[in-house]
Amino acid sequence: MNKLITFILIFFVTNIYSQRFITNEAEISFFSEAPIEDISAKNNKVSAVYDAETNQLVFQLNISDFIFPKSLMQEHFNENYLESEKFPKASFSGIIDELNKVSIATGTLKIHGESNAVEVKGSLVKGNDSVMIEADFAIQLKDYNIKIPKIVMYNIAEEIEVTIKAKLKKI
Repeated sequence: MNKLITFILIFFVTNIYSQRFITNEAEISFFSEAPIEDISAKNNKVSAVYDAETNQLVFQLNISDFIFPKSLMQEHFNENYLESEKFPKASFSGIIDELNKVSIATGTLKIHGESNAVEVKGSLVKGNDSVMIEADFAIQLKDYNIKIPKIVMYNIAEEIEVTIKAKLKKI
């Protein structure tokens, strides 16, 4: 059984009466602005779970689900940089706090086998049957041990802009 499904089942069974929201269609995209070439990709198969009672938030995605405008970019991304066969998943696990109408997610972001503490500002809008989450933040490739060969150092930025858009439905 998929580890995410197992985690979700355990997560839900522990407290049946809390308000939980879920999706497997969240969108995470990234953009790299570099002197020679801009690179962007989008993943619409991101799983997310939010517990409104505890404010716990979990995102998980398959690296190979990122789609690029050029197939060669996608191939290089998976084989040379993110090594998606060796490190197939990325995840975030944390807590959301609201300060002055701004939601701040504090937790652990795991990419390429490396885990780092992060703090991400964004918005979380709760409805009766859904939760909308949006955030923009930057990551440094060196923080996740993603190496850029010198031959393409002008093609790939060292800092990548990440955008999250998720509509989670109540279960």
